[in-house]
Amino acid sequence: MSAGENATSRPTVELFTDGACSGNPGPGGWAFILKHPATGKLLKHAGGEPGTTNNKMELLAVIKGLSALSRPSNVELFSDSQYVLKGLSEWIDSWKKRGWKTASKSPVKNQDLWQTLDELRAKHNLKFHWVRGHAGHPENEECDRMAVEAIESVR
Repeated sequence: MSAGENATSRPTVELFTDGACSGNPGPGGWAFILKHPATGKLLKHAGGEPGTTNNKMELLAVIKGLSALSRPSNVELFSDSQYVLKGLSEWIDSWKKRGWKTASKSPVKNQDLWQTLDELRAKHNLKFHWVRGHAGHPENEECDRMAVEAIESVR
């Protein structure tokens, strides 16, 4: 946070994300829903790539959602991806300290996307929420539907 700014002066938003892949690798889609509870504003967006992996699509959904924010915010991030949530909340700082290597000294997969997420998380206060996929969570279900539809656009 910048000098003189605190978390209470930032808007709070809810970011719901999901990624999907038909084959892994294969054509993939990502989607996000961004809600501003105080104003009721809602932004939904999805996209796809012809040759990718599910994990890349999960990461890209978060990147696209955070990139859509026009100013530093308190972000309640909802995802069904343990890879994304644990990566951001537990693993990323250790990877950076080791020069983007895992504990077993292997290169971190999707390093470029993780580095982009690292830059974005420096701008925002993130709070992480895991939601069970395909369990009836309305926004997660909608993100899943949007991501799957995006796959069709790149086949």
